[in-house]
Amino acid sequence: MKDLSTIISKFNIQGTVDTVAPLGAGLINDTYKVTTREADTPDYVLQRINHAVFQNVDMLQSNISAVTRHIRQKLVEAGETDVDRKVLTFVDTAEGKGYWFDGENYWRVSVFIPRATTFESVTPLYSRFAGQAFGNFQAMLADLPETLGETIPDFHNMEFRLRQLREAVAANAAGRVEEVRYFIDEIERRADEMCKAERLHREGKLPKRVCHCDTKVNNMMFDEDGKVLCVIDLDTVMPSYIFSDYGDFLRTGANTGDEDDRDLSRVSFDMEIFRAFTQGYLEGAKSFLIPIEIENLPYAAALFPYMQCVRFLADYINGDTYYKIQYPEHNLVRTKAQFKLLQSVEEHTPAMREYIDGLIG
Repeated sequence: MKDLSTIISKFNIQGTVDTVAPLGAGLINDTYKVTTREADTPDYVLQRINHAVFQNVDMLQSNISAVTRHIRQKLVEAGETDVDRKVLTFVDTAEGKGYWFDGENYWRVSVFIPRATTFESVTPLYSRFAGQAFGNFQAMLADLPETLGETIPDFHNMEFRLRQLREAVAANAAGRVEEVRYFIDEIERRADEMCKAERLHREGKLPKRVCHCDTKVNNMMFDEDGKVLCVIDLDTVMPSYIFSDYGDFLRTGANTGDEDDRDLSRVSFDMEIFRAFTQGYLEGAKSFLIPIEIENLPYAAALFPYMQCVRFLADYINGDTYYKIQYPEHNLVRTKAQFKLLQSVEEHTPAMREYIDGLIG
C-alpha cells in the first residue's frame, strides 16, 4: 500500500498534513483521520473504498456527490445554520475526480466533522432520532433530479434472493437440504407474500426512492447537545423501496436477541423500539410517502428478517461460501434466529397496523 501522505497529496485539501491516524473501531486498515497543522484549516477523513463490494467506484462516488450536493442545497434553502456539519463534504483530486486510484486501491477524502459523535446503543430515544434522521434523509432526496445507479445490484430484491436459495437447494452442494427441509418449506410458504414489493413495482403502484439501505443507529452523527447532525456512510445510497430503510433498521434495532443467538427464547420483536422508530420515521417522511407505502410498513418489518433468513439458509446449504462463520453450524443458528424474529414480527403485525393507523390519524 502506498504511503498515506502521498495519497492525501492527490486531493485538493487545505492546510499542511500533520498526522494520519486510524479512525473507527474495526476499520483500522480502511479509515484514517488526517489532522492538519493550521488552526484555521479543517481536518479530513481518508478512506480506502472496499472495491470487492463496490465494484463500480465511478458510480459509487457519482451517487454520493449527487446526494450530498442536493442535501446541501436543501439545507441552504431552508436557512439552516452550521451546514458544513449537517452534510458530508467530499474533496476532489487535482483532476476533479471524487476518488483516486493508486494502481491497486481506490481512495477518497471527506472533511472531518468536528465536535460530533456516533452512538452504538439502540434505545427508544435514539431509535426515534434514527427514524427522524432517515425519514428526513429520504424526504430531502425525494426530488433529486439525477437518477442514481445501483451500487450493489439486487441488494434488497426478494425475488433475486429466493432464486439464490432455490438454486442452492437444487445443487445441494453440501448435502444439507434434508436437514433444513422445515425452514425451506416455511420460506416457500411465505414466498408469494414476501415478493409483494417487486410485484407492486412492476404494476406501477410502488415507486423506487433514493434510500440509504444501511439504516443503523451508528450511521448518524450527533452534535454536542445530542441532536442529529447528519446521516453518514453513504456507500449504499441507491434506488430502492422505502421498505429498505424502514425494515432493515427494525431487523437489527428491534431484535431483543442477537442476530446469531443460540438461545431462541431471547429473540423477539421489541414493540417499544418499533413505536419509537416508526413515530420518528413518519415525522420525517410524511411529506412524500403515499398510502401504499405507509400501509405496507408492517410488511417491511417482516420482509427483512425473512430476507436475511433466506440468505443465511442459502449459504448454509451451499457449504458456507459467503458469510464468515465461527463454527460449522453458524449459518444454521443465524437462520433459526432470524426465523424466530420473523415469527415474532408476524405475531405483532396487528398491533403494528393499529399503532401506524393511530399515528397517521
